[in-house]
Amino acid sequence: MRYVFVDTDVLIDFLIEREPFSTFSAQLFSLAEQKEITIFLTSLSFSNAFYVLRKFGTRDKLLSKLKEVRLLVKILDVNKKSVDLALASSFTDFEDALQYYSAIQHGKISVIITRNIKDYKLSDFPVLTPESYLKSRVSL
Repeated sequence: MRYVFVDTDVLIDFLIEREPFSTFSAQLFSLAEQKEITIFLTSLSFSNAFYVLRKFGTRDKLLSKLKEVRLLVKILDVNKKSVDLALASSFTDFEDALQYYSAIQHGKISVIITRNIKDYKLSDFPVLTPESYLKSRVSL
């Protein structure tokens, strides 16, 4: 089983079916549903997604979608160590630093999946777009 960390942008693509990206994000979440991969998100991703997407529908509809996602994923904490590491890091995007250091602490995550690869240029493990990740699975 592959453990993957999915960034908030990919979650948002999936939730609002943002084209052309939603095709790949939907395939990722489908793999999780089929138990072929384990997707990890941080608790921060749920908060950020709700905040960004509140203008796209009713509160109840958005919460319903987030509940569905919750059944497919594992949630990582953003803890004191994540915050301290992010504050001391050279990441240009603080939110991405929090996500990254939360993922690193898990210890078994093998890849970060995001559309904003440049934001993770300091990553010690592979960072792929959803499309690239899905193509790499085919070649394995």
